[in-house]
Amino acid sequence: MHHFAYRNGVLHCEDVSLEAVARELGTPAYVYSDATLRRHYSVLADAFANRNVLIAYAVKANSNLGVIATLAEMGAGADVVSGGELMKAMEAGVPANRIVFSGVAKTAEEMKIGLTRGIHQFNVESLPELHRLSKIASEMGKRAPIAFRVNPHVEAGGHAHISTGSAEHKFGIAWHEADAFYDEASRLPGIDPVGIAVHIGSQIMRVEQFRAAWEKVVALVRRLRDRGFAISRVDFGGGLGVPYKDGEDPDSPLVYANQARDVLGSLDVQLIFEPGRLIAGNAGVLISKVEYIKERDGRTFVILDAGMNDLMRPALYSAYHEVLPVRTPALGATRSPVDLVGPICESTDRFAKDRSMPPLHEGDLVAFMTAGAYGATLSSQYNSRPLVAEALVRGDACVVVRRRPTFDEMIALERAPDWIASG
Repeated sequence: MHHFAYRNGVLHCEDVSLEAVARELGTPAYVYSDATLRRHYSVLADAFANRNVLIAYAVKANSNLGVIATLAEMGAGADVVSGGELMKAMEAGVPANRIVFSGVAKTAEEMKIGLTRGIHQFNVESLPELHRLSKIASEMGKRAPIAFRVNPHVEAGGHAHISTGSAEHKFGIAWHEADAFYDEASRLPGIDPVGIAVHIGSQIMRVEQFRAAWEKVVALVRRLRDRGFAISRVDFGGGLGVPYKDGEDPDSPLVYANQARDVLGSLDVQLIFEPGRLIAGNAGVLISKVEYIKERDGRTFVILDAGMNDLMRPALYSAYHEVLPVRTPALGATRSPVDLVGPICESTDRFAKDRSMPPLHEGDLVAFMTAGAYGATLSSQYNSRPLVAEALVRGDACVVVRRRPTFDEMIALERAPDWIASG
């Protein structure tokens, strides 16, 4: 469910017209719904009521401070994969003891930040990482609470590029290495092995796909406890999908929670989840303006001012986004196939091919739906295009939570070398 709907022929985010947002921010622009963010978090949190659960929002899905702060206010923790995400989460109000640090390439400096701040857990993904963390923690006089991210050799996900659980992927330690790695961790100074983590992929529509991985993790917990390890946390990761098009009906967070309870049974652990897309995906749209309509060789190209640098998902893994006109088309308007493309000088700068659309004209606005996750956070300044502005809407209030930089601000980060003669 989301809070985007037509009112008097114009698409709104809650009580704010997207036309009004476009006038204020220009286009392209991302718009997020506060009510949708809050509802999605609440549904998941309520599904795990009366259970020791840390819902650590996956900051990589949408790292805007306004979004993180909204969720922090509701009690969310944060799953981070960089020092920058860690600092952003804390700036937005997430307590350090509710932050989980994931990722395969943590630097020494990032480890020091996490140890200094006292984060909840490091999800360790290799033996070299474990040894580095031990060395740094010992030098600082700290103990690092860790969970190994185990690779259960279970593959799932909506696309090969977002599946992470098989042997060929870079993530996690091999399943057959787990016992030896926990033995090693128990011998190292500065390391406190407290948990087990797993994450097999993203945009998974049926919770049954998680079961095999979760069951293997629970069995590993019991085996390690039998060997004397004080494993008190299980991190089941994230990955539950959201609908991007009509007809898609992913399992609900309640079904997800019920399966987790069933798999855990009587096992007494803190349960950690890392939802990102599930919370932010349907909470955001990208507004774009039609610049030109180009007819050539029997094809119609609708050229938008948004490009693949603003919304990378279609170019990255052929992702589908529903595209709606901000103004409802005339009654009975004929739809026809068009290619929705952007201004970037790349053939992959195409959002949709032969998409059935109502008539569009120069200056019309369209909205890319379900763009709240992996939209702005994947954006870049490719072709020297400024980053997109972002707004957060609550009721009839609209706040700019990231302004679009000026060309001067974008250029100010760079300089020509001194040996170049100035004009």
